[in-house]
Amino acid sequence: MEYDHMMDGDFKEDFGPKIQVSAADNVHVDFELSNVDLSLANSLRRVMHAEVPTIAIDLVEIEANTSVLADEFISHRLGLIPLDSREIDQLNYSRDCDCDQNCGRCSVTLTLHAKCTSDEVMKVYARDLIVGYDRPNSHIGNPVITDPDGLGSLICKLRKDQELKLTCIAKKGIAKEHAKWSPTAAIGFEYDPHNNLHHLDLWYEVNPQDEWPKSKYAELEEPLAKPEDFDYDAVPSRFYFEVEGIGNIQSDAIILEGVKELQRKLAGLIHGLGENDGMNGEYDGPRSPDAMDASAGYMDQGYTTPYGNPGGASAWGGGATAYGTTPYGNSGSSGWS
Repeated sequence: MEYDHMMDGDFKEDFGPKIQVSAADNVHVDFELSNVDLSLANSLRRVMHAEVPTIAIDLVEIEANTSVLADEFISHRLGLIPLDSREIDQLNYSRDCDCDQNCGRCSVTLTLHAKCTSDEVMKVYARDLIVGYDRPNSHIGNPVITDPDGLGSLICKLRKDQELKLTCIAKKGIAKEHAKWSPTAAIGFEYDPHNNLHHLDLWYEVNPQDEWPKSKYAELEEPLAKPEDFDYDAVPSRFYFEVEGIGNIQSDAIILEGVKELQRKLAGLIHGLGENDGMNGEYDGPRSPDAMDASAGYMDQGYTTPYGNPGGASAWGGGATAYGTTPYGNSGSSGWS
């Protein structure tokens, strides 16, 4: 293997994207992304927020509901319950599955049957959902329960003799289709904490330094020593992310899946540009009709019709109409003499 001497010295510190994690746990992760363009950093944020696949309840069949909540209201609450989405790649999208409606390869079935028989109010939680056995693994589709009591999200409340019986079908999807498939609660995105690039026009009454407190990332960068030191050509290169998950996917996995999805998009773009071209041959993509054919006459300034005759003549030849004369009696010549 040949050694690249360009990687010697300080150059290797600025070669390619670099990620530095400052804090992380099962739900949160804070990291810095540097040596990339603003558009790439923002693309990663958007992909993590809207295109990382998860599983969520998509269809609800209610057999009995005598609670005070409408069927649609309960269905909406069920859809927002986070479900375990680890190893989501083992589950197919329903549109890509060969089954008629749903099966164990593209969905997970959950059932719920609760009935209050006492005078006290009965609370129905996510832990009361029973997950079916026909699924890719033993944890996908399980309701995410993180509270100390192990109850999960509250679905509804029942009084005496009230009943709720339903069947749920959870499917794979992305937040671009519906927010219930979002793997994150929020993603913080920040750059240039001192506003050295003047991308923000801070409104203030007396002193912007006092009225606009600095973020925690201001300690990592230096402000401009003098206002006249402003560089119009400067661009941001350090971006600070704060990813907050909801428990269905670990926070670090959200970042990794976001990077993978971004790579798939770029690979699809490259493949589309180079399809049937070998990346070096003649362009064979979409083009205007006959735009590359010099004999098609597309450079004739518009004086010929698609039928090959001059634009001043009809399809039957000459300057006359189909009947040999114009409605004014002459033979297709100009009316001005």
